[in-house]
Amino acid sequence: MNFLNLIRYKNLLMLALMQLVFRYGFLKLQKTDLALAHWQYALLVLSTVLIAGAGYVINDIFDQETDLENKPNKVIVGKSISETTAYNIYAFLNVTGVVIGFYLANVIMRPNFAAIFVFIAATLYIYASSLKQMLLIGNIVVALLLASSVVIIGIFDIFPATDYSNQKAMGSLFSILLDYAIFAFMINLIREIVKDLEDFEGDYKQGMQTLAVVLGVQKTTKFLFVLNFAPIIALLFYANNYLIPNHLVVAAIYSLLFVLGPLIYFSIKIWSSTSKSDFTLLSTILKWILFFGILSILIISLNIQYNAS
Repeated sequence: MNFLNLIRYKNLLMLALMQLVFRYGFLKLQKTDLALAHWQYALLVLSTVLIAGAGYVINDIFDQETDLENKPNKVIVGKSISETTAYNIYAFLNVTGVVIGFYLANVIMRPNFAAIFVFIAATLYIYASSLKQMLLIGNIVVALLLASSVVIIGIFDIFPATDYSNQKAMGSLFSILLDYAIFAFMINLIREIVKDLEDFEGDYKQGMQTLAVVLGVQKTTKFLFVLNFAPIIALLFYANNYLIPNHLVVAAIYSLLFVLGPLIYFSIKIWSSTSKSDFTLLSTILKWILFFGILSILIISLNIQYNAS
């Protein structure tokens, strides 16, 4: 159980589910040929999960002192699992994930694409060791890495199967993936800043330059209030320009209830939040917003099929 908590197995399960939903709840329903076989796509998901898990491990290794202050009851490295063992787990997860990535890059006959896995693994290490302490840089990097787990589906499953005859259709599918990647980036960027508010005391004592430490809790909450308008406006734009004109009523109602509603609640709540428990709740809400937002791609696909039947 300590190992599972170390690699944040719940987050990894959500990441895997997200990638499975995009393929089997969206791409496969479009009745178009994709580059990877089912088991090869499973390897892509596994590689992503392993590298992400390694990122969580190295983050805990570097954050031992801060975590003792912020969440003493949840510290694993140095208590339940030794630092040496944690480094061995980190190396195993990373190497395995990158090796699978090399294999997949050769499967699609794009060996240079293996560099993507190496880059992500290296970025997660640099984030944990230094970028995390830089104002907003660390937050942006983590949000971009989550977005990349959506984009990588297009890179390995859509792009290699694209030719002159299906270029327009495949480009449209890739474009939709990019839309969701941008949404994932926005929600996760907000969540990372909320987590910094949650860890304010420990980060302040460790001299970390997070937005919460530099601006203070009150100004940071007001900044998040404004920043949260970005996904709200994007969602309203998407519903008004795509869902409603295409008569995707079910998808529109779903998005309003399960994504827009919680986003508005977040805006109301963040304005007056001050305590660690407030920020813990808001972080959880954002995680559910991301989950329901990703799941909307399945709702949209089913709504399109229902309209066509």
